[in-house]
Amino acid sequence: MEISELGEFGLIDRLTKSIAFKNPSTILGVGDDAAVLDYGDREVLVTADLLLEGVHFDLRYVPLKHLGYKSAVVNFSDIYAMGGTPRQILVSLGVSSRFTVEHIEELYAGIRLACDVYGVDLVGGDTSASVTGLVINITCLGDVEKGKAWKRSGAQPTDLICVSGDLGAAYMGLQLLERENTVAAQSDKDFQPDFAGKEYILERQLKPEARRDVVEALRKENANPTSMIDVSDGLSSELLHLCKNSNVGCRVYEDKIPIDFQTALMAEEFNMNLVTAAMNGGEDYELLFTVPLVEKEKIDNIKGVSIIGYVTKPELGAMLVSRDSSEIQIKAQGWNSLS
Repeated sequence: MEISELGEFGLIDRLTKSIAFKNPSTILGVGDDAAVLDYGDREVLVTADLLLEGVHFDLRYVPLKHLGYKSAVVNFSDIYAMGGTPRQILVSLGVSSRFTVEHIEELYAGIRLACDVYGVDLVGGDTSASVTGLVINITCLGDVEKGKAWKRSGAQPTDLICVSGDLGAAYMGLQLLERENTVAAQSDKDFQPDFAGKEYILERQLKPEARRDVVEALRKENANPTSMIDVSDGLSSELLHLCKNSNVGCRVYEDKIPIDFQTALMAEEFNMNLVTAAMNGGEDYELLFTVPLVEKEKIDNIKGVSIIGYVTKPELGAMLVSRDSSEIQIKAQGWNSLS
């Protein structure tokens, strides 16, 4: 069987479905944004992320400092998606001979900047030679109050489905970078890319931020998400993860999906369907979560959070409700590195 037939999450399910925990300190394992470990008064959260040159990033248009920052932040996002606080990271690198010391220092400058911004300690890691370019693996440890981790598995019918920020911007930023890179390769050496007025979508792709502010606002409002996940692989994929883990269905409204004006303009320029970009683009690192209907007023008090639909019974399926009220089945068409 080809790995691409299963995809990333199908492969993970197949490899881990029969794993049994041996230690009482292991509370939650594979299948969420982070593992949950019980070590006393607070629970420890652990996550890891692997980034490969040529698969997850292209150094022809991704600056090393931005790459370092993003590599760290995507791990912090997983911890925040569990309602926790990132505390430490370990950084492991595979480095080919084309990289100099100065290159790696630039990468680390971005990692260290992310740690400074989010108050995280860099405490170790490993470095090795690589024959396939640059490999980055970051493990992040965080913590959360005991019993207060927000998982993917608690959504209930009638819960509201909410998302922070806006969607599709990172994907359109990637399309812009790839277009300009292609044009540059076909032009003379004096070519200058056209990024004027497109700074927002470029930043969403090259220098995303984890939504610590949303987690803090939810805590301040004493809101109680029943499930949560960060939007790394695309809204469609993340919705299906929540539905599967919680054994529910959903209805999401096309006209409620938050989309920035620059994203819309870029999609029009590329002749792309805007909703498709928002549903399937990925790398937004916003938070997708559900809350009980009675907590709507609390959500309304949080700036930058949109209610985009509601949770249904599982037999009703996962559907996108279009502007003309027709229902379209949601399919996982987001980012899949193994496809």
